[in-house]
Amino acid sequence: MKTIERFSEYLSQAILLEAATAPKPGLVTRLGNGAHQDMSLMTFMMSSVVVAEAFQKMFALGQRFSGSAPELFAAVRQQGIPAEKKLLQVTKNVNTQRGILFAGGVLAAAGGFLSRRQDAANAASVCDFVREMTAGLVERELRKSRPSAAITYGEKLYQKYHITGIRGEVERGFSSVCTVGLPAMQAAFAAGRSINDALVHTLLSLMTVVEDSNVIWRTDYETLCQLQKRAAAVLQLGSIFSDQGWQAIACLDKDCIARRISPGGSADLLSVTTALYLLEQAEFPGKIQ
Repeated sequence: MKTIERFSEYLSQAILLEAATAPKPGLVTRLGNGAHQDMSLMTFMMSSVVVAEAFQKMFALGQRFSGSAPELFAAVRQQGIPAEKKLLQVTKNVNTQRGILFAGGVLAAAGGFLSRRQDAANAASVCDFVREMTAGLVERELRKSRPSAAITYGEKLYQKYHITGIRGEVERGFSSVCTVGLPAMQAAFAAGRSINDALVHTLLSLMTVVEDSNVIWRTDYETLCQLQKRAAAVLQLGSIFSDQGWQAIACLDKDCIARRISPGGSADLLSVTTALYLLEQAEFPGKIQ
């Protein structure tokens, strides 16, 4: 079986692994609720079932779709509406995974579309096709919108800070994942690290570059800039590869919890990175731990 045919499975595994990984500064993990009072690992488990089901449906949609790439994106958007409603229903209106539902849904549909080709699709080809699907998205939905018409927090943040958020990430074909996330994960596994530790290192690497709208929404733009610098400082201290690095991660986590900082956008891109890593490698090296 080609790995692309298991892509919705990889995406589903990725969201579960992301939720469980610890420590993640300010984020829900298997060890605690981070900076959140309204959600826990239990909340994520409830929504993950809904999101995983949506990934399977999006992949199947891509497999049978015969229109253009932009038309497939429009179809994904329509199919995502009931999935989002179901997600909020099972979590009792707590927004756990709407960002990855959107990003992963687009990826799953792209993977399904490309699975019909004779040559096996890889991370680069899937991300390239996502770019085709979402071309002009930021222009249509953010740049041309009127400040008074802004409804979602992503639209409001663009009007205030020109942050493109997850829309910008998908339109760029997940450039942060391809240039930062995947190399970080590959380096961690090459050094013999566990899945948990590799995901921690990848998250910190992503946090240095991602314009995380979740951080800005909960705090402000200045806090995001500070967080990016602090994540970079953790990497310079060795990240998961040194005792100093682990101490710095613990300090950053504690501070994020105290200040209600939650890099949820980076967490979503960690899930994307993990799924694309599995698409390339088919499995993790070493034990599952």
